[in-house]
Amino acid sequence: MRSHNASAGMGSPVPAEAVVEIDRIATRWLVLPLESAESGMPSARRVLDDLTARVGRGPVPDLGPGALIDQLRVLVWDAYRAGRGDGIPDLLAGLRRDLP
Repeated sequence: MRSHNASAGMGSPVPAEAVVEIDRIATRWLVLPLESAESGMPSARRVLDDLTARVGRGPVPDLGPGALIDQLRVLVWDAYRAGRGDGIPDLLAGLRRDLP
């Protein structure tokens, strides 16, 4: 059994607890009607902006609800790779709780 802080995949810097939160968000996001997903975008945007700031980048383009999960996965990976992953599981859990 993988430890709570173990990496999510071979060579991945992302710990399992962050992967679990992203997967929970993805599961919920994929069943939201488009209107609900669009209403959840401001909360998601704040998380994306937080993640880009952690790695010293400007905001990622707003590609809409269809691209959110992929953008989230990439930015979480980038933040952990840069050693800036502190608090990300809580950030993701907050986003999950804020979803419509």
